[in-house]
This record gives sequence, C-alpha cells and structure tokens, in this order.
Amino acid sequence: MLLDLVASRKVVFVGGKGGVGKTSIAAALALGRARAGARVLLVSTDPAHSLGHLWGRPVGDEPVRLARPGTAGHVDGLEIDPERTVERHLSAVAGTMRRLLPERMHAPAARHLELARQAPGTHESAVLERVAEAVELGEEAYDLVVFDTAPSGHTLRLLSLPEQLTAWSETLLANRDRSDRFGAAVRGLGGDAETDRDAELRRILVRRRDRFSRLRDVVTDPARTGFVVVLTAEVLPIAETMEVYEKLTGLGVDVTALVANRRSPGDAGELLARSRNQEDEHLVRLRRQIPDVPLLDVPLLPGDLVGTEALAALADRLGPSCS
Repeated sequence: MLLDLVASRKVVFVGGKGGVGKTSIAAALALGRARAGARVLLVSTDPAHSLGHLWGRPVGDEPVRLARPGTAGHVDGLEIDPERTVERHLSAVAGTMRRLLPERMHAPAARHLELARQAPGTHESAVLERVAEAVELGEEAYDLVVFDTAPSGHTLRLLSLPEQLTAWSETLLANRDRSDRFGAAVRGLGGDAETDRDAELRRILVRRRDRFSRLRDVVTDPARTGFVVVLTAEVLPIAETMEVYEKLTGLGVDVTALVANRRSPGDAGELLARSRNQEDEHLVRLRRQIPDVPLLDVPLLPGDLVGTEALAALADRLGPSCS
C-alpha cells in the first residue's frame, strides 16, 4: 500500500510527466494520511496550480485548511506563487544590499536586481527558498509535507539546487574568510560600520548555506524523504519514468514507489481490454528496468476527481503492488 510505504516519512515528493495525475495522487495521499490521524501540509510547486480546483476552494501562498477527516488529522494546503516568491526574494535581497553597500552603489545594485528578475535561475532559487521554508514548517507543525511538483524536468532541476547552492555559499564564505584575513591589518580604518557590515554579510551567507544544507540533508535522507513517481502505462510516460528514476537516484533521492495511474479496466469491452493488455506490456518493461521499487496500480475512476469525497475514494485505491 502506498499509504503504508510513506507512513514513516516526513516529506514526500509526488512527481512525473505532465498530465499523468500527480496532483490527484498527491492530494489523495495527503488525505489518506490525514484520515490515519496525521497533520499534513500539501504544497504545490507547479506554476500551473490546480489544488484549489481539486479541493473546490481558494488556495494561496499561505496554508489554508482543506480537510479535517477526523479529530486529529487534517490537510492544509498552499500553492507557491512564483511571482510573489520572486518579488519577496528580490525585495529581501534589495533590503540587504541597501544595508551593506555604500549609498553610491544603491542605484547600480537596483539596476542589477531588476535585470536579475528575469535571469535564468532566479525563479528556481526563490521557489527553493519556499520549499525549504515548507520543510521547516513541516518539522515544526506537521507530521508530513507532501509536495505536488511541476513536470519532471523542472522538479529535477529544483532538487539539484540544494547541493549547488550549498557549494556556492561555501565558496562565497571561503572567499569572505580570505578577504577578512587580508583586511585584518587595516580593519580599524573602516570603523565600526564596516565591521558591522562584514559581520552581517557573513551571518546572511551562513544562514543561507545552512538552510540549503539542511534541505539537502532532508531530501537525501531515505528515512525522512521519499519520491513517488506517477505515470500512465503508455510509451512516453514509461520512458520518462525510467529517466527520472536514474536522475533521482543519481541525486541521492529515494524513489519510494511508482504509481501507474488511470489503468484501463480489462472487463469493460474489447477496446478497453486491448488497452489494458497493451498497458500490461509497457509495465512489464518498466518492471524489468526498475525491479526493486514497488509498482502500484490505480484504476481509471468514473466522474471528476474534485472534492473531498472523490479524493477519499481515490485514497482507498492506493492499493497493492503489481506483480
């Protein structure tokens, strides 16, 4: 059972190719754990948010209660707003730069930040900050954080960033230490203000390094974090799943389960029976390539998957492994 596989985890990422039903599986998983008494935070990192549509209520950039299926467990949800996240990130950087830079440098710094707004990596770095915040919030106030992620390529880039940004911060700190040693002989010439700026800059770099380092440690700890890959039993999703598995394991991320979603029934007419047989062939190939990860079947369900009742029915279907 998928719910059993993730029961001991503190963080679960749900990902896969676009259009395979990641959001529905993530929401059903969150609801299933809440029904078992867990306090769950469900977070969407996908710019094409659909949590609000799925639950039938507004969901924003701060946690909002989505369901309380029992006396103890509940599901809170938030959708990371990329534009708000980038704006908040750059505003914080601008405030820091105004404190640390001499006044003559304020205008050039402001121009640099405006250019950085659209620079490659700005969005990912800002969203990663929110992911780290959500993980920290989960440690303080929840039993589980479930991330409904963007399609595979974006998510893989995001998960590779903690290692890269930790190393980048370490390099900046090392350079800062060398600069401090070279400037020690003339430290008094800068006065207290310069000393204070140096100390604050170091605190900021250490805080950023430690945050990304903690996130990296959490993401790569199989006792705390798992990744559920959702797919449909078709050629392209199967091929992408194999690539995602290889890249995740290369990043040190534990792949907890594969979920074959929307499986065709084999007893509802010839057309669907033929589809089911073809799906079985694709899944046999997937099982040969990835033999050691549980592979779960979720059937194609009738109606629209909207609202707590429909999600509860889907949670009931997060069932046994395929052979």
